[in-house]
Amino acid sequence: MRRTSNTKRSNQPYTRKWETVIMDSIDELDLIAKKRTLIMNHHNCDVQHDVPAVFFSTGGYTGNVYHEFNDGIMPLYITSQHFNKKVVFVILEFHNWWIMKYSDILSHLSDYAVIDFQTDERVHCFPEAIVGLKIHNELTVDSSLMEGNKSIVDFRELLDRAYQPQIRSRMHMHEHAKVFDVPSKSKRPSRIRRYVQEHAFNNEPKLVIISRNGSRAITNENLLVKMAEKIEFHVQVLRPDSRTMLAEIYWALNSSDVVIGVHGAAMTHFLFMKPGSVFIQVIPLGTEWAAEAYYGEPAKKLGLNYIGYQILTRESSLCDKYNKDDPVLKDPRSVTRKGWQYTKMIYLEGQTVRLNLPRFRKQSVGAYNYTIDRLKQQRPNIQSH
Repeated sequence: MRRTSNTKRSNQPYTRKWETVIMDSIDELDLIAKKRTLIMNHHNCDVQHDVPAVFFSTGGYTGNVYHEFNDGIMPLYITSQHFNKKVVFVILEFHNWWIMKYSDILSHLSDYAVIDFQTDERVHCFPEAIVGLKIHNELTVDSSLMEGNKSIVDFRELLDRAYQPQIRSRMHMHEHAKVFDVPSKSKRPSRIRRYVQEHAFNNEPKLVIISRNGSRAITNENLLVKMAEKIEFHVQVLRPDSRTMLAEIYWALNSSDVVIGVHGAAMTHFLFMKPGSVFIQVIPLGTEWAAEAYYGEPAKKLGLNYIGYQILTRESSLCDKYNKDDPVLKDPRSVTRKGWQYTKMIYLEGQTVRLNLPRFRKQSVGAYNYTIDRLKQQRPNIQSH
């Protein structure tokens, strides 16, 4: 640091400064600015770095994929990308699983090993440091605030660079292994290999359904799959959980033409979709604002053809729990205005969805025809409906 006198201040390097409750759980970092002559004395340093440091916390809401991207990975990109990988990340509330999960992305933002602030007892000296990350908006990179006018599309290209080599390697490995396979009725190929075998020459537009269990699940999902197959989509049902590798989710969505999912944290994975493809978000009762602000608007900025499918009251399981004149059904906004706990208990955790398939089919056929019009030069054998 370049101040000419010693000063001390504290900082909590987490992005959601406006949320008092969550900020109370974030570790505090004491910052001491030394005279420049003291900093340059190597005898005070166990490790002398010649590149800047970025300090941030992976506490808070880490564990929820939406917050991991919105509060962590995207702000890290916003804050550090202009260093061109010549930067060291120093993490408070360090989690090994987080490092493993996002290692492919981190390696494209920094050429250096991550430092665990709590356990590394050495004295590290940096020529400069940024404490905390910059956040623009929900899953957003505001190009007007970025050096070189970088945008969410540039962030999406970073994800391509992070995951494409791994996907190409896996495809090559499984294709090579297939040449030496001895047929066996008892031997089932892996999901990745099975996908390569079955769909390498498939000309049907690919539709991925991001499936949910429990709250906000589509209870007639099996019928949705059958309907989509009759429209002539190739359908893949993706059921991600905490153990699912991001590369696997990336592969499924990056190779998709249409993605359908119910509003929730898993919708964050629209970031893996190719610009120009169709993203249909099923919006349960009481979630309209969040669905559009958190996923709908960012998806449009990424260049996706976004469709928000607002369900009717009769498509929600809440119509079986409440009288038709109850504000929960008749005026959800009056309920959500009471606060987050009401929204969470009633609309996020308390309902499932049973799609009106004839109504939803119109959206699906529209997505199909849009897709084949866009891809007909690459897939000339597909006929529109």
